[in-house]
This record gives sequence, structure tokens and C-alpha cells, in this order.
Amino acid sequence: MTQVAPGSETVVLERPEISHDDGDHDRFSHYVPKNEYMEAIVNGTPVLALCGKLWVPDADPERFPVCPTCKEIYGQLRK
Repeated sequence: MTQVAPGSETVVLERPEISHDDGDHDRFSHYVPKNEYMEAIVNGTPVLALCGKLWVPDADPERFPVCPTCKEIYGQLRK
């Protein structure tokens, strides 16, 4: 998933393909930028999670476990 560019200290994270399905992704809370999440809640617009899930948030994220793919990507970004 991660690559180090030759001759540099830069880490390149490959974003997974965008998923439009309703499979297991609906059983998780996803990581999205906070400002985009708030705008989506207010306007009903879709947001793109770190894992590639595109959806319109409409539920309390606290009631689902965190998406393991989002959590892994977020952890790599924090390093």
C-alpha cells in the first residue's frame, strides 16, 4: 500500500479504487475531513472516505465500528 520514492524520504500512499457499492462499508464509520462531513450533513451531499467509500452521511457514526481500511490509512498519514 505504501511506497518510498527512490532517492527520497517521501512516502506515497495509493488510494484504493472508489467504491459505490453498499456492501460491508455500510457497517462501518469512515474517516472523512471534518469540514466535508459537516457540509455533507447540512447539505446532504456525498463525501469520500479515506478508504474510497462515497456516501451521504445520515447516521450517528458512534453506533458503528471504525472502518479498518480508513483506520489503517489514517494511521499511515499520521506518521
